[in-house]
Order: sequence, then structure tokens, then C-alpha cells
Amino acid sequence: MNEYFVYMLANKYNNVLYTGVTNNIRRRVYEHKMKILKGFTSQYNCNKLVWYEQFENINLAISREKQLKNWKRAWKNTLVEINNPNWNDLAEKWFLKSFPLL
Repeated sequence: MNEYFVYMLANKYNNVLYTGVTNNIRRRVYEHKMKILKGFTSQYNCNKLVWYEQFENINLAISREKQLKNWKRAWKNTLVEINNPNWNDLAEKWFLKSFPLL
């Protein structure tokens, strides 16, 4: 079974959001946290996974990502707060301090 994820990352103040799509959410979140790839998330310190959705079809995932990127910020906030009202890092326990679980 193929897995694809649409996800949102926030900075520590929750005032910047990034929306992305990936086929390996643990690896991708790790890359964001370690600032392996330079770009928006490294520039604005978006490394806290606050929301994600899983898909079995890449086209559906890409479509959802595009939809969310066109949403108003208030709608995105509501989506996050439905399942994560405190804006916790959902990937907080995915990685050990000395050894990442990819």
C-alpha cells in the first residue's frame, strides 16, 4: 500500500504555517527539523508538525495540498485546532535525541 501525506508545519509561535506533501512523513519532518533543505521552512523556522492527513493516492494528496494552500489562514487554524487545539508537535516522540527513527 502506498502512503502519501499532506502536512502543516508551524514555527514555535504558530504565526507561520507551511503546507507540504510527501510519501514519507517521518523522513520529511526530520529534514525540516534539521534544516537539511534550504527554503521557506528553514528560513522561517517551521519545524513543528501540527497537522497531517494520510492518502493512498498521490493525486488526491496533491489536490488536497493545493486546496489547503488556497485556504484563508483562519480556515487552516481551525483545521489544526480540531484535532490539535494546543498546537503540539505531533512528531515530538518520533525521534530519539541521538538517533532519528526514519
